Amino acid sequence: MLEVGMKAPLFTLPDQNGHLVSLSDFLGKKVVQYFYPKDNTPGCTRQACAFGESYEAFWAKNTVVIGISKDSTASHLRFAEKYHLPFILLSDPELQAIQAYGVWQEKKLYGKVSMGVVRSTYLIDEQGMIEKVMTKVKPDINAGELLAYLEAEEA
Repeated sequence: MLEVGMKAPLFTLPDQNGHLVSLSDFLGKKVVQYFYPKDNTPGCTRQACAFGESYEAFWAKNTVVIGISKDSTASHLRFAEKYHLPFILLSDPELQAIQAYGVWQEKKLYGKVSMGVVRSTYLIDEQGMIEKVMTKVKPDINAGELLAYLEAEEA
């Protein structure tokens, strides 16, 4: 995993509409970059909807929200449309960003061990440096925790 103070690894990935998006596109803004296992699963849906509901509050704080998983752009488009998600979903089937950010890890589920995305969130500052790292986040409160952090930072 990457740590606070490190330069955020750059990447370019397609969004849900097939447009290429680079992390460097957002210099001058903060970026909430959250990695999640799979579209349309219960936890991932709750997490995405929470970010969707908080989207305007993040935007008001000059902060962009980006969700990243290894799902296809078509899967992301269906997911975004179904839940009216107003933010960017990036498709990373080759694990370019997922591995660069250290979130592709061994996971255990019902005694079975496999590799997968560990739900993690990075806050990247306006200069492209990692400001906050959140690992093994809870999907229901991740967005709220980040908003509270950003509000405390403003105070």
